Amino acid sequence: MTQATTSNTRWIQLLLGLITMMAISSPQYTWTLFTKPFQTTTGAGLPAIQITFSLLIVLQTFFSPAQGWLIDKFGPKLLIALGAALSGLGWVLSAYATSLTALYLTYGLFCGIGTGIVYVGIVGLMVRWFPDRRGLAAGIVAAGYGFGAILTTFPIDSMIKSSGYQTTLITFGIILGIVGLAAALGLREPAAGEVAEAARHAEVETAARDTAPRDMLKTPIFWLMFIMMTMMSTGGLMVVSNFAAFAREFGVADVVLIGMAALPLALTVDRITNGLTRPFFGWVSDHIGRENTMGLAFFLEGCAIALLLYFRHDALAFVVLSGLVFFGWGEIFSLFPSTLTDTFGTKNSTTNYGFLYMAQGVGSILGGPAAAWLHDATGSWLPVFGIAIAGDVLTALLALFVLKPMRHGYIGVTTTPPKLRAAE
Repeated sequence: MTQATTSNTRWIQLLLGLITMMAISSPQYTWTLFTKPFQTTTGAGLPAIQITFSLLIVLQTFFSPAQGWLIDKFGPKLLIALGAALSGLGWVLSAYATSLTALYLTYGLFCGIGTGIVYVGIVGLMVRWFPDRRGLAAGIVAAGYGFGAILTTFPIDSMIKSSGYQTTLITFGIILGIVGLAAALGLREPAAGEVAEAARHAEVETAARDTAPRDMLKTPIFWLMFIMMTMMSTGGLMVVSNFAAFAREFGVADVVLIGMAALPLALTVDRITNGLTRPFFGWVSDHIGRENTMGLAFFLEGCAIALLLYFRHDALAFVVLSGLVFFGWGEIFSLFPSTLTDTFGTKNSTTNYGFLYMAQGVGSILGGPAAAWLHDATGSWLPVFGIAIAGDVLTALLALFVLKPMRHGYIGVTTTPPKLRAAE
């Protein structure tokens, strides 16, 4: 196979991965549009309905090691296709749910397992195809998970109003399920030696050996990365999950800017920056190194949150700085999987990332309920912001002064040449 043909093939694989990720993003990002209709149908209160969303996130993250192991063992194509189909099927079946149990077992269970399989599977596959551009590749497909909902949010909202939520769930469940399934069936692992030339041109410090999950879990490096990703997830989700609440408390939510209230305007800007940051900082990390990029991005996140707090009563500053906050946070979904694969090799990359991705689940628990509890206990959002800022700065320092030398020693490089050896 010629080098040009291989290059074309892997970019096609990246496109298919991006499409598949976009197809499974709506269950998470458009959930809020369905909460009221589900309340009406089931007769349940909002807290009980929201358990569906929590179930989706828990199944997506905490089961990812098992999902990654299945993909590594049986191959990505059929399992990722199954995940896309389950995600769509969850929507179709939830249209007929008339009880909380039925809602949990359809929207929560099917969509949670389906999106989890696709997410860890696509990321694990792309870091194999792009040993020289792991950060960029992981960032592009991770961005697809956020950008997919941009394309569907307004059509879904419009159809709910015109045709009802059940028709909407069935229609979009079928469409997104088929699109994700079709794209996934075109995926495959790189053949032996297919990306060898790209690997030789990688400019980041990369493992010369593969590490099995059980051995990876025994290393301090993995647990350092797990703690770092948990801290970044927690700090970011403290802002994300309580964004509307503190916007209203700061008195800026309903201030009109360029014809739109500040809160929905900020959410629109945030969705865009949260997507763009993933390939951007992934690309940066391919050129200046993972830990250097982490230090830069995480410190930026801390500064952005501090500035947002300082200018919290200025609606325009709130919108602009909230976009910067999300730009400094979303890159964790490109930097951590690429760093993990650089460290522990490609053979078990999907399973290995499944274990690390559990940090996002821990962060969702600490960042949402814990932050709300802290606010209620203190009567202020200041302690919440303070913890987020401290976590961001601490994680940036850990990346530069702890993770970097630890990884350097683990990989076995004694000096740092201009171009470091890549995985064989």
